[in-house]
Amino acid sequence: MFDHQQLCRARTPTLSAIAVTVTIFFVYANSIISTISLQSSSVSTKEISGELHVRITERQIMSTVVNQPLRSMQEEIKEVDRSEHRSSVIPPFNLTVEERIEWFRKRVPEFEILKADNLTKEFLGRALEFFNNECDVQFFMTWISPVETFGRREFLALESLFKVHPHGCLLILSRDLDSIQGYRILKPLLDRKFKVAAITPDLSFLFKNTPAETWFEEIKSGNRDPGEIPFAQNLSNLIRLAVLYKFGGIYLDTDFIVLKSFADLRNAIGAQSIDVSRSWTRLNNAVLVFDMNHPLLLKFIEEFASTFDGNKWGHNGPYLVSRVVQRVAERPGYNFTILPPMAFYPVGWNRIDGFFKKPENKVESRWVNAKLLQLSGEPYGIHLWNRQSSRFSIEEGSVMGRLISDHCVICEYKYSS
Repeated sequence: MFDHQQLCRARTPTLSAIAVTVTIFFVYANSIISTISLQSSSVSTKEISGELHVRITERQIMSTVVNQPLRSMQEEIKEVDRSEHRSSVIPPFNLTVEERIEWFRKRVPEFEILKADNLTKEFLGRALEFFNNECDVQFFMTWISPVETFGRREFLALESLFKVHPHGCLLILSRDLDSIQGYRILKPLLDRKFKVAAITPDLSFLFKNTPAETWFEEIKSGNRDPGEIPFAQNLSNLIRLAVLYKFGGIYLDTDFIVLKSFADLRNAIGAQSIDVSRSWTRLNNAVLVFDMNHPLLLKFIEEFASTFDGNKWGHNGPYLVSRVVQRVAERPGYNFTILPPMAFYPVGWNRIDGFFKKPENKVESRWVNAKLLQLSGEPYGIHLWNRQSSRFSIEEGSVMGRLISDHCVICEYKYSS
């Protein structure tokens, strides 16, 4: 198992030198480009005593970046219609299980996130170099979608994180954002010295020595039914558990607006809903705060691998964490906290639309002010439920509009009229 001792050994001088070799740092226009893999650069690799060495000349990198015009944030980060970017690995409806497995088997090579190559070999070295001792708080996100679909809504989540945690570190596990176009999206934050990086994950490493290892091998070989739900969604549910288990830290969905510091949180998960007795009825996995090797994370991973069902929305995510916590809540040795809905989910998915609308009269203006006052207290942030809210534009003067004004660091958002 990859544990704290292995992390410490990985920081020895020899491997630190390798990590520096694998990780590229150079100064360009007074900004730091950190941990960016330029796939269009010429890369030579060789194995020396089992250690991967990567050589990319600065001249090659500079010519690649200089020849790619850097547009402004408003030009680069756009509102996107995700319906136009349906993944090629979403199977057709009305297939039998056998037909769907066969369909998926033929298309596994098209799913970039499943590939193992030089980028995935660099993952551990780049991650260790990125998470050095200068991080106040260690954050993770995932992005398993085309880079073109990373829009303003997602960028606002990043801005809000660094508004509250200017000395925090955010690692986005993403092959699509680990690119020239991804760098250009993140550049406004890098220019302001915020520590953010998109790194292609090594899924075999993340799942190794966990109950998900066999499941992953079956998926890669095309011998497991991926189900009708977009596979990227279910894979993200597993990646967040595995990366926290291997590294520890805080996982956030990309539609979560941070409102106050997470620094005082440890080993916590949030309730999405409660009953009249104030007992939780459902938990959610959009926000997870856990130490490395936490036993509850291992239970979550075990449940994912043993009960995976790609045909039921939420089965491998919110319902999964709810099932497991219900079973282990009274057992000793787990040591975690269930926070009330107000902590991470102060508004439900079925009421989120009101947060995007501008007030039309005094009554609605008072409601907006009351909601903002409520959000300034207990909540650590607000989950925007993108599955429901992505079709809504943020109107100036709305709750969301006011939150953006108060929690942005670049503040170039253009509101709808």
